[in-house]
Amino acid sequence: MAFFAAARQGRKDDAELGTGVWRRAHDRFRRGLDRYHQILEGIEDDDVYNELVVIADDLGAMLPRVRAVCTSAQASSPSTGLDIPGALLQVHRALSRAGNTLATTAEAAAMTRLDGERWGIASAGLDNVRRRAQLVADDIEEAERAMPGGRPQGQ
Repeated sequence: MAFFAAARQGRKDDAELGTGVWRRAHDRFRRGLDRYHQILEGIEDDDVYNELVVIADDLGAMLPRVRAVCTSAQASSPSTGLDIPGALLQVHRALSRAGNTLATTAEAAAMTRLDGERWGIASAGLDNVRRRAQLVADDIEEAERAMPGGRPQGQ
């Protein structure tokens, strides 16, 4: 059954996000989010785990916003390839930054996990993860502002 659900979701994604740059930007963000959640597995320090889960929840809440921006961008400037529509260059740039920063947030979470296991001190690492997560939020806000007409509908 999971196979059919995945196939249906893929068709829905193709219809809403297209197969070009907007789909890639959305998928990059989703992969970064998955990577962050994978880091959480196996953390033995409850305090570090709890702090990183709160950040994970905040990051997860951003995925519908990214999808809304990408869906609106696809509707206004459809993309089927690697060419970025010139009118939405700033939107794509902000979404790309958000995806890349999310990946570095996952790396910072992994380092926090290792530092906590090795040294028993994770507060500086947690601050770094929080700071990076805020940069992700800032990039998404920038993408929303750069959309013609401002924030996408439903947000």
